Amino acid sequence: MSNTSLLTDGYGRHHNYLRLSLTDKCNLRCTYCMPQTGIQFAPAQRLMQKDEIFEIAALFVRHGVDKIRLTGGEPLVRKDFTEILDQLHKLPVELSITTNGVLVHRFIDDFKRCGLRKINVSLDSLQPFKFLKITNRDQFMETFHNLHHMIDHGFQIKVNCVLMKDVNEDEIIDFIELTRNYPISVRFIEFMPFDGNQWDRSKLVTQSEILDEVSSWYSPQGFEEMPLESNFTARNFRIHGYTGNFGIISSISNPFCSSCNRIRLTADGKLKNCLFSENESNLLETFRSGGDIEPLIIQTILHKKAIRRVWLRIPDYRIHGVTPGTEA
Repeated sequence: MSNTSLLTDGYGRHHNYLRLSLTDKCNLRCTYCMPQTGIQFAPAQRLMQKDEIFEIAALFVRHGVDKIRLTGGEPLVRKDFTEILDQLHKLPVELSITTNGVLVHRFIDDFKRCGLRKINVSLDSLQPFKFLKITNRDQFMETFHNLHHMIDHGFQIKVNCVLMKDVNEDEIIDFIELTRNYPISVRFIEFMPFDGNQWDRSKLVTQSEILDEVSSWYSPQGFEEMPLESNFTARNFRIHGYTGNFGIISSISNPFCSSCNRIRLTADGKLKNCLFSENESNLLETFRSGGDIEPLIIQTILHKKAIRRVWLRIPDYRIHGVTPGTEA
């Protein structure tokens, strides 16, 4: 079997981008994601250990994966994060990370040493009180200080903001104004309603609503759409004269399934061919028993659908290592 055919689905999409969850734990308690109490985190022995992470990731790399993004939960709360990063650095891949930014200052040198240059920062408000209300943690200043710290160190920064009606939609312009002087990309993510977070479609702020707000503030002639990237998730725009740009990840109102090149490996070693998929393949169980996981990977990739169903229930994030709305 060729290096690429194992990760090519029935619609000719080759999956070279692995989203690798390191933990189901997080140091924030965002209202749309994780309840404050009563959480049953997966026992440590159920999660992939650092050597298992490396060996399974290396197999994907042998079959054509050349990008690995570390996710969670919050990946930086894992105690052996630096050791995992050091191991993955040995692979011929582009490493990146999605983080809430609270702990980033502890790992700047590790990122640099391992060539990790691209950082997605999940930040849903620029107002300290509202940040506290959304995350249930009073850590806005740590996050915002670390955002500037990363910019000063020359990292490529994307700020991911999950927009929610009647919560933070009034901050669209404030986020865009961050791009006036800073070389960052602000990305507005449509809220993903699903059964379990007790939110519904009424909280959705769509791409068209975002662009209406931008047009109203800057005028339709005040900004331009940028060329689409290959395997894009965001449609990007730039305000004329601004240093950075902003984008919209319209997973709900205008999905991008046709160009998807992403697969997700959860913290407990289950392969998902789509964030919205209810089906998974337990690679870790087979791997630990000494079995061959390649047939499971093939089966999972070939079962990927052409497009997702619009309102599909997402399984329990605590087991599956998915933070709704932050994965793009």
